[in-house]
Amino acid sequence: MLYSLTFLVEKLSLLSNFKLFEFKWTDGKRKEAGCTERTTYSHIVAPLSLHRGDLLEVPRTLFTHFGIYLGDNKVAHLIPDIMPVLTNDKMIIKKVITNKRLIMGCLYKCATVRVDTLDDFVYGSNILVNHMDRKFKAQQPFPNEEVAERAEQLVGAIPYSLLWNNCEHFVTYCRYGSAKSQQTEMFCECLKSIIRDQRSVFLSVLLGIIYIICFGLAPSTTLPTILIPFTLWMAG
Repeated sequence: MLYSLTFLVEKLSLLSNFKLFEFKWTDGKRKEAGCTERTTYSHIVAPLSLHRGDLLEVPRTLFTHFGIYLGDNKVAHLIPDIMPVLTNDKMIIKKVITNKRLIMGCLYKCATVRVDTLDDFVYGSNILVNHMDRKFKAQQPFPNEEVAERAEQLVGAIPYSLLWNNCEHFVTYCRYGSAKSQQTEMFCECLKSIIRDQRSVFLSVLLGIIYIICFGLAPSTTLPTILIPFTLWMAG
């Protein structure tokens, strides 16, 4: 039991260290790469400093949200939204997306690339400007005007995937021509480390036994107890 608890605490600590899949460099790696500090602007003064085509990052509680600045205090960004599936009324769709709309969009795998004001996009947070350019050194960004035009061409309803087609994929496609998400990569690395840790096999066996004790011996309880640990063992 102590073995399993140690495993859980270790993995939860790992998640908390990078703010739920947000990519961060250590100071040592940043110095080796010759990186300077992030360019951060208050959302109040940002419009005076931003340029059309800039890539914006806004830290959220569980993730980082991304958008492309279009000028005139407007930002194009991809966000899950169920409303385009339910109605064609543009006035309704243009309203600020509520949490309910966002969650339903995630579940239905529907999103929209929309243009909102900078204040609505930022939602009271600070802005990181073109910080991703340092991570994509091998891929030079397009000229800012081309970046903005690519973003504008994608405005409208679009399929959504939390891991494979999210707001970060949208901005990296617009700015670098290659849709990538380092938040997704970090999540996959974390998942791989959990699968390859042999303690996960022991933990899955323990949970399976508890499941059988609680719900009785039956195919629906026995098969998962056997197959899940076996799969983890082979994958590790």
